[in-house]
Amino acid sequence: MSTEGRSVEPASAASTLESAGFVRLIARASGDALAASGLVASALEATETPFQVTVARTVAARSDRVHTPTHEDDVTVVVGTADAASDANDVVELATADRPATLVAVDLVRELDVTPDPVVALAGVVASGGDPGAGESEWLLETAREQGLLEQRPGVAIPTADPIDGLAHSTRLHAPWSGDRDATREALADAVDSDSTDFSADDHRAIGSLVAIDVVGADDEADAAAETIGRALRPYATPDGPFATLGGFADVLAATASAEPGTGVALAMGHDVREPALAAWREYGRRAHDALETASTGRYDGLFVVGIDDGPVDAVARLGAAYRSPEPAVLAISEGQSPSSNRTQSDDGTGEAAIATREADHLGATVEAVARELADRAPEADIEYDGSRRRGYLRFNPDVDDATIIAAVRELL
Repeated sequence: MSTEGRSVEPASAASTLESAGFVRLIARASGDALAASGLVASALEATETPFQVTVARTVAARSDRVHTPTHEDDVTVVVGTADAASDANDVVELATADRPATLVAVDLVRELDVTPDPVVALAGVVASGGDPGAGESEWLLETAREQGLLEQRPGVAIPTADPIDGLAHSTRLHAPWSGDRDATREALADAVDSDSTDFSADDHRAIGSLVAIDVVGADDEADAAAETIGRALRPYATPDGPFATLGGFADVLAATASAEPGTGVALAMGHDVREPALAAWREYGRRAHDALETASTGRYDGLFVVGIDDGPVDAVARLGAAYRSPEPAVLAISEGQSPSSNRTQSDDGTGEAAIATREADHLGATVEAVARELADRAPEADIEYDGSRRRGYLRFNPDVDDATIIAAVRELL
């Protein structure tokens, strides 16, 4: 039984970590979890506590690591759900059902008398689907602005100074030219000089207007696209950060969590891995947009199904829910016949599906129920899963037919 949902007590968790001889950090594959892991790892580094960070895609994979025998003074920190993790005294859980893992990590880091990096923390909040400065993150935004780490400007939230590169590969938006650099360059031709890297506020404003018009005006865009693209406009620039904007940073965290988790962990810890992280993000974004453009679709009451041959199902589901789906939830299914960017070599040939929703904040329990239902319907499915507030992931034997997966999701969503 998975255990996500209880709030961690920061003081108790800090006391546990302070007495640890070695800390194992085990994180789910999400931008939020990467940011949380990076904050805690940086704090452990500052307090000279040895540690190791691994990213595990499913609840089962994290549970296996949690229950692997360790030395007597080792402590395991789980950023995400793990089966029966609370049964062990040497396990600290950082993810809860109602808060970004990043904010839980911020509380823990402060209890360790370490100041969390506000830009990394805010990027994690954005990656979780939150707005920077909203609710509990307000003080983080104020701190970052007071320190000159963030400044709001017109334009679009992308990670690169080059708008063509940034817009073509972003998974925070979807337009007719997304995924194609040449098409993006042509779309921006009347707004910016493609050879320039220095843009004024008016230039950024023109880019933002053009992007909003193209996104909302596309023939196949859903009504929700206007609200979604609005959240990517007027970004917070990060003058001293590894990427051009806070939203762009969040986009790279989300991409590396699936495509290059080791690079993502290093990025969240503040190491200089900008170029490999951007390379992973570009490929991830290109393949996600290509998959969405060539996908088959089906509409059911409350659910929009997107079938792809290959691609990162998590990004396809998220983009579909934000920009394409007439229904509040999207199920993206990949047959898994070739390696996808969010699958390791040993997983080639495994079927994958992802669920994303615009409305619900409780998908973790729902995805677990879907996995159990699938296991009952198809015992040979070899189901593994993961779920957070608005995202879900399923891995299964590719012999399981799409109809079985769709039926299980429709019944429980």
